[in-house]
Amino acid sequence: MKLRPYQQEVAKAVLNSIQGHKGLTFSVEIARQGGKNELSAHLELLLLTLYMARGGNLIKCSPTFKPQTIISMTRLKDRLDDFGFNGLYHSQMGYIIQLGEAKATFLSAEESSSVVGHTADILLEIDESQDVAKEKYDKEFRPMGSATNVTCVHYGTTWDEDTLLEEIKQNNLELERIDGIRRHFRYDWQEIARYNQDYGRYVIQERERLGEDHPLFRTQYALLPIKGGGRFLSRQQIAQMIGSHQRLQSPHKAGTLYIAGVDLAGEAEQEMSLLRGVYPERDSSVALLPQNDKERRARNDGERSQDSTVITIAEVDMANRLPVLRIVEQYQWTGIAHSQLYPQMVEILKNIWNCHRIAVDATGIGQPVASFLKKELGSKVIPFTFTQKSKSALGFELLSYTNSNRLKLYRQDGSREYRETMFQLEKAKAQYRPNQTVNFHVPPSEGHDDFLMSLALLTVAAKESTVRHAKGSNRDYS
Repeated sequence: MKLRPYQQEVAKAVLNSIQGHKGLTFSVEIARQGGKNELSAHLELLLLTLYMARGGNLIKCSPTFKPQTIISMTRLKDRLDDFGFNGLYHSQMGYIIQLGEAKATFLSAEESSSVVGHTADILLEIDESQDVAKEKYDKEFRPMGSATNVTCVHYGTTWDEDTLLEEIKQNNLELERIDGIRRHFRYDWQEIARYNQDYGRYVIQERERLGEDHPLFRTQYALLPIKGGGRFLSRQQIAQMIGSHQRLQSPHKAGTLYIAGVDLAGEAEQEMSLLRGVYPERDSSVALLPQNDKERRARNDGERSQDSTVITIAEVDMANRLPVLRIVEQYQWTGIAHSQLYPQMVEILKNIWNCHRIAVDATGIGQPVASFLKKELGSKVIPFTFTQKSKSALGFELLSYTNSNRLKLYRQDGSREYRETMFQLEKAKAQYRPNQTVNFHVPPSEGHDDFLMSLALLTVAAKESTVRHAKGSNRDYS
């Protein structure tokens, strides 16, 4: 494989620093799948061959041993084989590759890893630097090259302003202004697409799917950092979600595909409400919501309003390449035990809407409810357990739908459900973590996020629904 011009540009700068004993530290941002790892492997291959007689050690660290470090080792072995060194190199101790007298040592930057004692005298590489802890780098990796003034390269993509990579980048840009020596290299997706048209077409599709302002598109492809927190959805994003279709009480035509997202109330809150004497409305399956912001935050007894069980029904429109979800109905119950809701939930999900897929919150006390619904409704039910990782993926998927204008709420009808949905969308906050995950929620002091989570769960049901529906048709919905 021949390196592309932008890869060659980085390689030449690194080699110049190594051969001139300059000990420079470089930061290299290359858009996702833009060839960062191939650049690294080719550099390692070249350096092992240059130093195979005189000897030396290059060190590469990755955020994890499995799979990142192992993948890096495999890639270097493949390049050695490609260039005819098969049988001339050998592995040691499961993390060292040696060619002649030169060695490439691959280490994990996980917090629990023990790496002290290694020395780098050819090159020090930090892969996915945005995911490496600053303290780990400063205390254990950077000193590995102090005695030899080793050249160091940080590879990665952008995340936020507090990562190790961003810190190295800003320092490099400041040094460049002082001495004019280029230390920071940045190649976003448009630069990569100049040399790979297939890549460009792929990223354009991702931009269509995620939206240009999606955190993953901004950081992985546009290489633009995000802020640590703030509103989960902008006013513009919320405005885009307001549709022109009517709310429905039942399906309006045969053959329409419907899905559901079910967020469950915490039963501890329900039990406390009964002890306080707060009961749901008896003349309706939908409990009354507070009418204003003050009432929304507190009941007459001074306590916060209760969490609710919410079901959101959406119509799936697959006329285009990507599915569009139109919310057509919402149900809410407050202060009612899950077991008492079973008949109504089955009636709604099975008999009224005949939902094709139903994503149900199966976290904690939600697990028995999900199990019951799965027993009653079969494989249509998709249990969803909230973890840091799964909730982050859910948040990113919800953003992809809103950014690409593929999630629509029924038009303003003055209902309590509509007002509460809009309230939660407006109050939702985002917290972007250093491990490239996001938490989204309504702060407890401001309200609940049951409508928000029910709405988000629609994207899980939609994913399963469109994939399985596509298998049974000649159309491509993937």
